Amino acid sequence: MYAEERQQAIVRIAREQGRVEVAGLADELNVTSETIRRDLTTLERAGVLRRVHGGAIPVERIGFEPALATRDAVLVEEKERIAKLALAEVPEEGAIILDAGTTTIKLANLLPADRELTVVVNSPVIATALGTRTNLNVLLLGGRVRGKTLATVDDWSLRPLADLYVDVAFVGTNGISVERGLTTPDPAEAAVKRAMIKAARRTVLLADHTKLGNDYLARFGELADVDLMVTDSRADSDLVGDIEATGVRVVRA
Repeated sequence: MYAEERQQAIVRIAREQGRVEVAGLADELNVTSETIRRDLTTLERAGVLRRVHGGAIPVERIGFEPALATRDAVLVEEKERIAKLALAEVPEEGAIILDAGTTTIKLANLLPADRELTVVVNSPVIATALGTRTNLNVLLLGGRVRGKTLATVDDWSLRPLADLYVDVAFVGTNGISVERGLTTPDPAEAAVKRAMIKAARRTVLLADHTKLGNDYLARFGELADVDLMVTDSRADSDLVGDIEATGVRVVRA
């Protein structure tokens, strides 16, 4: 069994049982305890599991949400590939929404200099990166800034979105599943994502492979709200197939 297959098995077992133990996994997967510990470290860095004494717990069971700096340091290559593929969905002109997130930051940095675009963001980080670009009209949504994600939320973000209509919304998610749809740990952030989807003609979901099959506290959309999902080549084929069966077009970077 390859390391990636073993790690996917660990995540599946953790979600089914609510917790995994190092010794039990080593016996079940026929590897050493040290190998399991390395796997758990890798999965924790990816934001999928939270290490606890003797094992790990899936993050959705404890409401754990890694901070932006932590998430920005993992799966860098996958997120860059997703952003490059999503760039094809950016219109030649018009308006787009970029949700706050580590993958949308990478997409923001790739926006071409030869297109006149209005870019609506709820991330001061993205607004700062794009603000000096002469071909872009950057609109920063106000509101409370969440420390975890540096996203603006609450009424000062929601009210402007109610009066906007853009060509494409590029939205991130913490979890996506056939059973629960699109989910994120924070209800305030979920409300903004929901408003972004409503304000767009098309919605493109940017979700690396660790988000598939994952569910969090607050739902902000159904799979029917998604026109295209861009994920990476490590996405589980069965999970991708289940999502595609609902009518969502999925491309892998």
